[in-house]
Amino acid sequence: MSLNLRKPLAFFDLETTGININSDRIVELAIIKVMPNGEIISKSTRINPTIPIPIESSLIHGIYDEDVKDKPTFKSLAHNLEQFLEGCDLGGFNIIKFDVPLLVEEFLRCEIDFDISNRKLIDAQKIFHMMEPRTLTAAYKFYCGKDLEGAHSAEADVFATYEVLKAQIERYKDCEIKDATGKQIVPIHNDMNVLHNLTASQFADLAGRISFNNNGEEIFNFGKYKNMKVAEVLQRDPSYYDWMMKGDFALNTKKKLTEIKLRGFNQKK
Repeated sequence: MSLNLRKPLAFFDLETTGININSDRIVELAIIKVMPNGEIISKSTRINPTIPIPIESSLIHGIYDEDVKDKPTFKSLAHNLEQFLEGCDLGGFNIIKFDVPLLVEEFLRCEIDFDISNRKLIDAQKIFHMMEPRTLTAAYKFYCGKDLEGAHSAEADVFATYEVLKAQIERYKDCEIKDATGKQIVPIHNDMNVLHNLTASQFADLAGRISFNNNGEEIFNFGKYKNMKVAEVLQRDPSYYDWMMKGDFALNTKKKLTEIKLRGFNQKK
């Protein structure tokens, strides 16, 4: 089947230094431009972001500072990219919330107004979620083959969740997938420790303000000290602790912050 196109549709994907639209940068850009006549023109390039790539991001996409140090900057590519995308609608997977805003931001940093007001934006993820709903009712039907009677009542939902989990474990018990490194693994086991590690939050606090680095040390996940060790920040800038304790942060975050501070205090003794 061919797409019914009135104008070129440029599918694109970004790899970046992080997920902050205001401060993060593109490290890799891939585009396939599908023409109305069916012709496909592709373009892919790595980009020097001009800022360090956090190790947490490198472990996800496999691109390190060394890989892009000699690559062109976005600024040096911007005018050619603008011309390549001229007159194109844009397509991708989960592009609405991140890829499109970040791409526009990168162009604006180069003083190029990459106008999307006259472009159609086609997000395959939205179609996926619309047609394959990610709700408990849909999961119950998919895994258990039954309609969920009394959905959104606490009792019906909790029993359905119990049955869905059992069905998932049975369905995927020998199912292999590739992890981020390309290694074949079997992630689903009838073992609550395994399932916890698979599904639980990887943040130190429930609000996601404090996460972990690769050494299991708590780091800030926001603000001016993002990706820096919490213990070191609290030692270097004690006023930051006071600011957070007085600020609009979750009590659980403040509790975790206090635990880290007290741990550092006790280690000094």
